[in-house]
Amino acid sequence: MPSKKAVKRRLASVTTTKKIVKAMNMVAASKLQRDRARLLASRPFFQGAKESVDQLIRHGDAAQSPYLQPREIKNTAYLVITGNRGLCGSYNTDLLAAALAHMDGVKNAKIITVGSRGYDFFKRRGKIIMRRYDDALETAFYEDAESVADYLAALYASGEADAVYVAYTRFDSVLVHTPRIDRLLPIGDGAEAAYGVETMKYDPDISTYIENAIPIYLSAFIQDALLESSTCEQSARMVSMDSAETNASDIIAKLTRSFKRRRQTEITQEISELVGGMSILNKRGEVIGRRK
Repeated sequence: MPSKKAVKRRLASVTTTKKIVKAMNMVAASKLQRDRARLLASRPFFQGAKESVDQLIRHGDAAQSPYLQPREIKNTAYLVITGNRGLCGSYNTDLLAAALAHMDGVKNAKIITVGSRGYDFFKRRGKIIMRRYDDALETAFYEDAESVADYLAALYASGEADAVYVAYTRFDSVLVHTPRIDRLLPIGDGAEAAYGVETMKYDPDISTYIENAIPIYLSAFIQDALLESSTCEQSARMVSMDSAETNASDIIAKLTRSFKRRRQTEITQEISELVGGMSILNKRGEVIGRRK
């Protein structure tokens, strides 16, 4: 049985840990509020860009764009978005497991990572990592998304990748996060364009519109994925830290009871020893009195 001193030391350690966990919980809650607001503000922009591109796909002349034309897949690129740190429950592991399962059977899978957790994961498994972005998720600015999108578009245009997928986590609620693997390039589902349904008129012409619309769509897609993932990470960390704080409180309560129990046992033992000592002294006094 641990001594009172050992229990007291353990109690102090858990109390300190609880303070750290509580601070991390508050920081995660603050970042969650910030990222959630940014996500809700950016979703309409992404949906607008997506609707514009979906309408563009139905235009017959748009089929000439290399970004809309499916081709034989010899090389596949994956943009995998994870966090830089742990202590966020199963957020990283669920996303990485989904990405690895999607890569199963894919030849020449090339990986671009956002977040050091994904980089470390795939490096240990000997995967081809073409580039890493460790700071993009921390800021999730449009400029960061634009830089990543330009790199992915260049890979696709040069033929180094015949298909590009984005692995990220969608924020549904504070408690529900869904790992997703969505195709970024080629755009569309590969269906033939609806010739003769060209109701939209593009100024100055559709080729110029495509040149400007596609990069905006790709950047909006990446930024939305970054914000979704960042919001999920902070949400998962807040929930994890809240659970850890609750567990720490339970441990502190148990250790406090254990400490008080041992303290009471020591007090009872001291009282017993005092009573026993007094009893012995009284008996000695009685013996001495009889001798006199």
